[in-house]
Amino acid sequence: MKRSSFLKFCLAVGGIAATPFKLAAKNITKQRAQKGILVKNGSDRFNKPLSLFDGDKFYCKVSGKDTDGDLYIFDSTRLKEGGPPLHYHPHQDEWWYIITGEYMIKVGDEIFHAKAGDCVFGPRGVPHTFAKVGEAESKLIMLFQPAGKMEEWFNLVNDGVVAKMTEEEKDAARKAHGFVHMGPPLNQLKKS
Repeated sequence: MKRSSFLKFCLAVGGIAATPFKLAAKNITKQRAQKGILVKNGSDRFNKPLSLFDGDKFYCKVSGKDTDGDLYIFDSTRLKEGGPPLHYHPHQDEWWYIITGEYMIKVGDEIFHAKAGDCVFGPRGVPHTFAKVGEAESKLIMLFQPAGKMEEWFNLVNDGVVAKMTEEEKDAARKAHGFVHMGPPLNQLKKS
């Protein structure tokens, strides 16, 4: 086979072999948002903020639906002290950015005292929890990467579905939504 024929043959085979990857890349981008998204301050991506945990509000800023499951970002206005139970996400990183107020954020064995302007990163697989400190209303931004099913979980909590579950059902639902309950909230951990 002549060198030029061999090169043409290799290019043709390479083009054919690359076709499934090109098609897969096109399919991925078709499921993602194809334009910019503006979500105004104090607004929710879908104009439907979630009410969770005794009046706390969650405002979706970037949905997992916008990113083909790569990212989920929301801001949360918190009214009361405390936070979620100790838990971990096997397949998601979590990030907190404090807008106003103060938080204690436990990641692994470390407890961080975070104030407005501070951020804390929690790697996947590492147990974590956080607690709002003080009586004043506060705000923080939370990010999950990849989005996983946390958005679905928060919708179930908002809709009252989780409140009607037994503890066994809650544990199964948590696992189905990408996290594992491990213990009490941080405010209870600190008192013991």
